[in-house]
Amino acid sequence: MSLARLSLLTTLAMLAFAGNSVLCRMALRDTAIDPASFTSLRLVSGAAVLWLLLRCRSQPVVASGNWGSAIALFVYAAAFSWAYIQLDAASGALLLFAAVQVSMLGIGLLRGERLGVLQTGGFLLALAGLAVLLLPGASAPPAMPALSMLSAGVAWGLYSLRGRGATDPLAATAGNFARAVPVTLLLTLLTLPRLTLDTNGVLLALASGAFTSGLGYAIWYAALPGLRASAAASVQLSVPVITAVGGLLLLGETPSVTLALSSLAILGGIALVIAGPKPASH
Repeated sequence: MSLARLSLLTTLAMLAFAGNSVLCRMALRDTAIDPASFTSLRLVSGAAVLWLLLRCRSQPVVASGNWGSAIALFVYAAAFSWAYIQLDAASGALLLFAAVQVSMLGIGLLRGERLGVLQTGGFLLALAGLAVLLLPGASAPPAMPALSMLSAGVAWGLYSLRGRGATDPLAATAGNFARAVPVTLLLTLLTLPRLTLDTNGVLLALASGAFTSGLGYAIWYAALPGLRASAAASVQLSVPVITAVGGLLLLGETPSVTLALSSLAILGGIALVIAGPKPASH
């Protein structure tokens, strides 16, 4: 793969990941759609696009995946939607990214991995930044939506760990999306009395599922073989920053000083962990 193609694919994937936050916040702030309907439309349209991508391969592949990963995917998507009823795009993306990375690092430590001095310092710095962001105050995000987004991050971290080593990540993702569909439709039925829809909300949910989720993941998996593991992890540090810019330009959000300082601590700390030597097993 040429450097130009790799750079383009990676950039598009990061824009898609950030776009999920912007589209979800836009839909739940500015339209009438409820979070359960947004979640269902996102997962259904994502599953449809991923299925089409598998069918369009030169040698069509059957979707794989498993129910454990599908449940983790559903929990992530649902908690993500509920969080964005109140969180702005930038703080939501930062909370999500921090929870994903911290949960994956934490699980690694529980499994016997050991961090070096630089990585330990980075891990503690990221935790401190997260604590500062969540401290009560005028600039702190609302407690329950913040907890919901942290839960979404943990669920995505588990989903990512479960997917490590998949021989065909796109086929696995397609299968997991397909399995999540009946679960999310059940959620919509359970919340039917509170169902509200409008055209703009539906279109934003479909765009989130089809483009920034389904197509975005496909683009990311196309780029991954050309990236070293450290580069793949490092480039994702750009997602909260891109989301903040998107929130500023498209949603009129203005990041607070606390959010900016917390972002520096969280992203800087995670960068130190990524930059350090590979953790040794105990």
